[in-house]
Amino acid sequence: MKQVYAILGCVALTGCGAFEGGLSAPKEPATAEAQATSDAAVPAAGANTADALYTTSDEERQKAVADAGSTGGETDLGVTIASLGAVSEPGIWLKTPLVKAEARGRVEFPEKGTKVAVDLLPLDAEPGAGSRLSLAAMRLLEADLTSLPEVRVYRTE
Repeated sequence: MKQVYAILGCVALTGCGAFEGGLSAPKEPATAEAQATSDAAVPAAGANTADALYTTSDEERQKAVADAGSTGGETDLGVTIASLGAVSEPGIWLKTPLVKAEARGRVEFPEKGTKVAVDLLPLDAEPGAGSRLSLAAMRLLEADLTSLPEVRVYRTE
């Protein structure tokens, strides 16, 4: 009986396209929205490790950390639990229901004392539903990629 459920599960996943193209990352960003907010390179075809998917340049990372240091004229949007967003979407961003329109912002991770400037992208969800951080933002915040860090979000525009 277990074999029947396993086969049905595989058929259902294949039928809905969950494994379309295999388990490797897509060749293009999942959304035009994320591509528009970053000049970062798209991961190479077949990229399947965090290092291979980490496409932001040293210059972009240094600027994001430096820009997070200036704290004038910003709005505290609150605290959210963040998970790792789509690793195939390049850039340094946070998708969150805390904003209704794209904006520049800053994310602080109090547990590590780190902060990073990000593109804030609206996420169609309830305010308490949590947020999604880009791979680059998670790494710059020094958050474990499999964790759900609690972060404070600021709009800087």
